[in-house]
Amino acid sequence: MNRTPVDEVRLRRLLGGPEVAWLLERLRRRLERGQALTGTVSLATPTSAQRAAAERLLGRAPGGGRALTLRLDAVDAVLVRSGISPEGLTAAVTTLTGPVVPLEEVRRSEDRAWEEAYAPLTALVAEIPHLAEWAGRVRADGLARRLARTPEAARPLLDQAARVLRELPVDPPRSLSVFAADTLGGAHALDDGTPSATLCLSGIRALTGHPDGAGAAWRRAAWAAAGLLRDDVSSTVLALNLRGTPALDWMADVGDPCVLTLRQLAHRPPRTTPPVVHICENPAVLSAAADTHGPDALPLVCLQGQPSAAALALLTHLHELGATFRYHGDFDWGGLRIATTLRQHVPWRPWRYSAVDYRAAAAAASPAPQPLTGTAAPSPWDPDLAIALAEHGVRIEEEAVLDALLADLAG
Repeated sequence: MNRTPVDEVRLRRLLGGPEVAWLLERLRRRLERGQALTGTVSLATPTSAQRAAAERLLGRAPGGGRALTLRLDAVDAVLVRSGISPEGLTAAVTTLTGPVVPLEEVRRSEDRAWEEAYAPLTALVAEIPHLAEWAGRVRADGLARRLARTPEAARPLLDQAARVLRELPVDPPRSLSVFAADTLGGAHALDDGTPSATLCLSGIRALTGHPDGAGAAWRRAAWAAAGLLRDDVSSTVLALNLRGTPALDWMADVGDPCVLTLRQLAHRPPRTTPPVVHICENPAVLSAAADTHGPDALPLVCLQGQPSAAALALLTHLHELGATFRYHGDFDWGGLRIATTLRQHVPWRPWRYSAVDYRAAAAAASPAPQPLTGTAAPSPWDPDLAIALAEHGVRIEEEAVLDALLADLAG
C-alpha cells in the first residue's frame, strides 16, 4: 500500500523549532513506551515563544492559565487536514526524530546482549564449579556492568578474566607482569586500576579464599595468594632453626631468626627438613623462642598473618621433603580464616589450637579480655572451636598463651 508522503519542509517549520522541542520529546517518549498519542500534554511554565509556537501550530490560542496544555487529537487533526502529515501525528514524530524502537524491545535486546556478554563466565563455571557463586555475584551486583558499561565492552573483559582464572593458582609462583604478557598479550594488562585487574582480584578471592580488603598491600597479597608476584623479593617468611643451606645452617647454629624471600626459596630451597615443624601466626612467638631457647628451639616458621607466597613456597617444599606441621594461631575469627587458608595448601595438626585449648585460655584470661569482633568463621579441623569462640565472645592472642607455646618449643 502506498503511503502518503509527509511535507517535511512545512512540518519542520511547524514542529521543528526549538520552541516545540518539548512537545516532540514528550511524544517520542510516549511512542517508545507503546502509548497512544491521545489525550493532552502540558508544559508547566512556558515561555512566550513556546506559547506563540503552540498558537501557530493550532491556528488559535491554546487556552488560558499558567500552564500550556495541548490536546493531541487537535494537533493530529491540524497535521492531517493541512496535508503536512496525512497519516497523522505518529508519522510526523518519526519523520522529525527517526524510527521509534519501543523501550520494551530495547530492554529485551539489551538483556540478550548482556547474556551473550556473560558467556565466558558460563563456560568458566562449567570448568571450575567452585566459581559458580562468584560468577553469580558478578552478574547480580553489576560489577562487570560498572567496569565495562556496555555489553560490547564487557564480553572481552569477561573473556580476559576467564582466561586468567583458568590458569590460577600458579605453582611455582610467577611474575605478575610476565604472566599477564603470556596470558593476555600485554605486560600491563593486570596493572592496578585496570578493569581486568579489578575483576580478576574479585575472582581470586573466591578461588583462593583470600580475605576481602583494599589498598596496595592487600592487592599484592591477593595476587600472591594465587601465585602471582609483583616481584620475587617482597614476599617473605620468618623462620627459626631450619637447616639445609649454608645460610640457614649458620643462622640455626646461633639460634637467630632469618627472613627468607621468595627468590631465595625459588633458587636455593632447603635440602633437608626436620620431621616436625611448628608454625605460628605472630612474630612475637618466634622472637620469644629465639630469646628463650636460641639454637635449642625446635624449628619454627612464622606466617605473619595470611600466608605469603614465600611462606607457602617454603611449607610446600618442606612438606614434599617429608615434614609434618603443628599450627597455632590467634583465637579469633581472623585467626581461624588464616588457619583455614593454610590448610588448603598444606596439611597440619593443631598445636594447642582446639576448643579445649581455647576454653582453658579464656578461663585464664584477664578480668577484661578483648571482645571478639568481626564475622564468624568455621574451624574445619575442630568444629567445636568456632562454637566455643561464639559462646565465650573473647579474643585470645598468641602472646596470651606464650608460656605454654615456649615450653613446647624447648628442644
